[in-house]
Amino acid sequence: MTVIDTHSPVAADTDLEFRPVAGYIGAEVRNIDLSQPLPPEQVKAVTDALHRYKVLFFRDQHIGHAEHIAFSRQLGRVTSSHPYDDEAPTEFPEILTVDNRDYERKFGIKAASYTNEWHTDVTALINPPAITVLRAHIAPKRGGDTSWTNLAAAYANLPDSLKDLVNGLRAEHRFGGRRPVWHAGSTYARKTQDNPLVTEHPVVRVHPATGERVLFVNPGFTTRIVGLSARQSDALLDLLFDEVTNPAYTVRFRWFDGSIAVWDNRATAHLAPSDVNHLDITRVLYRTTLEGDVPVGIDGNPSTAISGDKFVGK
Repeated sequence: MTVIDTHSPVAADTDLEFRPVAGYIGAEVRNIDLSQPLPPEQVKAVTDALHRYKVLFFRDQHIGHAEHIAFSRQLGRVTSSHPYDDEAPTEFPEILTVDNRDYERKFGIKAASYTNEWHTDVTALINPPAITVLRAHIAPKRGGDTSWTNLAAAYANLPDSLKDLVNGLRAEHRFGGRRPVWHAGSTYARKTQDNPLVTEHPVVRVHPATGERVLFVNPGFTTRIVGLSARQSDALLDLLFDEVTNPAYTVRFRWFDGSIAVWDNRATAHLAPSDVNHLDITRVLYRTTLEGDVPVGIDGNPSTAISGDKFVGK
């Protein structure tokens, strides 16, 4: 099998092709059929490409829940749908349904996505997901794109003085972040009050597979820098959030029915759409996540759980 990493035409029908789509992040994968088990060499090629490009895009993969889960299992241990989800399909408890028609009931808001903040999936956990697999079932005819940013590039391009400042810091991550978007009294407000998820992570983590240093903060979950005053913490977080959401490190993806995105949740943050909130659209996607490791800082110290247990797969 030949793996092509170029913009040249496809060499053969049996070859995987990875086409980079932005300067720092993202590649489209061609000549692959996710409805069937992948041979080991393709699993390795996809995994290696994921570590390099951080997010991979697949088109025209019209698969169901069973195939979605089976593909995810080839990349790691699949978890249940979400720490707060109790509505996963009975026969497919690994599937999280992302359906904008449910958001008013769950979150008390009417929008294409319950959060329009950049976030890394569930970093309030002691072991946030390693990989996320998201499949579009019903995509809107216009708009509804998702964006991703490369957190390793964000760290690498910091000035040395700022790297020295953040290298040894730790930050609190809490479900809902500094300003939860859901309404008081909503289903999610009650769930997060009854079972809070709170963890202290290193501000800079070391990626367990690549060894890269990653700026591991995000607006959706990171609430404060440990050891700083509230004013100092907010000022530094705002600066870091500005860095991780720099458009230079991002890629944007247009969904169609059958589109799939797979991202390295240890080295990216992503942004759900807000451009269709005023439109009467239906947007339905299905998500799986793979069990993650406990982040470790450059000083070798792991994250610390304040509230909540590990989220493990099977």
